[in-house]
Amino acid sequence: MAPDAITPGESKKSITVHYTTDAVPEHRRAAYWSDALARTFAGAEASVPGGRCRGRIRTSRLGPVQVVTVEGGPVWIRRPAQPVESLHDGCLMVMSLFEGSAVVSQGHRETHVQPGETVFYDATRPLRIGFTGTFRAACLIFPRGLIGLTETQLRRVLATPISRCAPSASLLSPLPARLGDTVPKLPPGTSEVLVRHVVGLLSVLAEERLPGEAGLPQDAQDLLSRIKAYIDQRLGDPDLTLSSIARTHHISTRYLHKLFEYEDTTASRWIQRRRLERCRRELARRGSAAMTISAMARQFGFSSAAHFSRAFRRMYGMSPAEWREKALRDTEPTSSEGAAAHRAGAEPRVPRPGLFPARRTSGTSGTAAA
Repeated sequence: MAPDAITPGESKKSITVHYTTDAVPEHRRAAYWSDALARTFAGAEASVPGGRCRGRIRTSRLGPVQVVTVEGGPVWIRRPAQPVESLHDGCLMVMSLFEGSAVVSQGHRETHVQPGETVFYDATRPLRIGFTGTFRAACLIFPRGLIGLTETQLRRVLATPISRCAPSASLLSPLPARLGDTVPKLPPGTSEVLVRHVVGLLSVLAEERLPGEAGLPQDAQDLLSRIKAYIDQRLGDPDLTLSSIARTHHISTRYLHKLFEYEDTTASRWIQRRRLERCRRELARRGSAAMTISAMARQFGFSSAAHFSRAFRRMYGMSPAEWREKALRDTEPTSSEGAAAHRAGAEPRVPRPGLFPARRTSGTSGTAAA
């Protein structure tokens, strides 16, 4: 985008970016609007019918969550498959439509979205959204690990509109738009707690759409529970392999894979997830503050600190160092609490992490104008 089209200003109070075509000359609007959409939705390609366009975008960044409100005229947005290093790699996008209508295509599904409906889509897979007239919508973009659903479950709700008549949808429907209006004005802690609860509500909303599924037979469930307990006790064992797990429980590796298929995951992914969860919990514990991140990664079975850091960021939307700094800062006791803990010989309590870590952020606030 041309330097004279966007001139961000600096502010330490929020991370908010605005784009608007209001003051952009008519002959430059199509290019400006396409570039604004590409910047907001990492790699999106826009096509404006007749070359005439108008629109506004406001983006707020809250830790791992991006809140976007967008309005405009007819436009088709295409987002091809993204490379591994894409800004939104591993993210989900949830769009709530408030005005107008949209056609959303992903995979083999094409669906029409009406005002009041919400739709999930995968930021890493090819996507096409068409707005046939004037529209207003809000999007939340966040790491898929925050929503707590398996990959198979997510695939079942992608590109499927959720009506505002759904049990939880009536609670969710007005929130994304109001988040875009309100979040930049709130203190960091308040806004992050609010967004965390919205992501939790999205998880509930998605689960309501899942059909009932037949589970494992009871004896297989019992075996899987024993296998999970065995893995949990040996997360730091470098010799923990799928072959050793299967051998210990007198089953084949193939049957081990089949058991975890009922969990909509693989045994290897489940082990990595448990290791990440243990590391995350340990990083938030004040008694482990002296341990290096590399040492902690090795303690819980990661052979490479670089691999651990990449996996952690993909899962939780921030690096292990960022999470540790935030968790320890948020649990730092007041002077009176610290004195009481010292007298009692106890360590201040570390709260259990929520859906994702609330993170105080500061950054820039930009306004796009011609």
